[in-house]
Amino acid sequence: MFPNPLMIPTNRISLLNPLLVGFATTLCTILIHAMIVTAIITEVRRDLRLGRVGPRFWANLTLITSATLLALAGHLVEIGLWAVVFDACGEFSNFAAAFYHSAVNYTTLGYGDVVMSVRWRLLGPLEASDGMLMFGVSTAVIFAVVQRLTQMRLGLPDH
Repeated sequence: MFPNPLMIPTNRISLLNPLLVGFATTLCTILIHAMIVTAIITEVRRDLRLGRVGPRFWANLTLITSATLLALAGHLVEIGLWAVVFDACGEFSNFAAAFYHSAVNYTTLGYGDVVMSVRWRLLGPLEASDGMLMFGVSTAVIFAVVQRLTQMRLGLPDH
């Protein structure tokens, strides 16, 4: 026997809407990050091909710094995207508050000083999962850049 839909309490945690919104937002952050990673790889390959980096320390340092800053810029755009979603869901009265809350979630800092409504609360852990994944991708890319430049600097063969 199925319960009468009119008797279902309105304070139940909604799963479908936050999951759909969270999945769509995560997909967008993956696409943003893919563009960032592609830009980093393209720049590294070009600089290696032209001989700008590899044996020269300062050129390598500049490239690593640029790659890291580009990854950080991507993360900030992704935090901003989540903030726009929070704002569109009606969770915050201004973008600054939504951005702060998004940054706390995305970085998994988890202060807990701002809590979203029961209806959209699931977006918090979804954003935290997204942030962990995107930081992992950034870390892997920066490590690969450092490894490749180290190989070039030491004259080691490509693998």
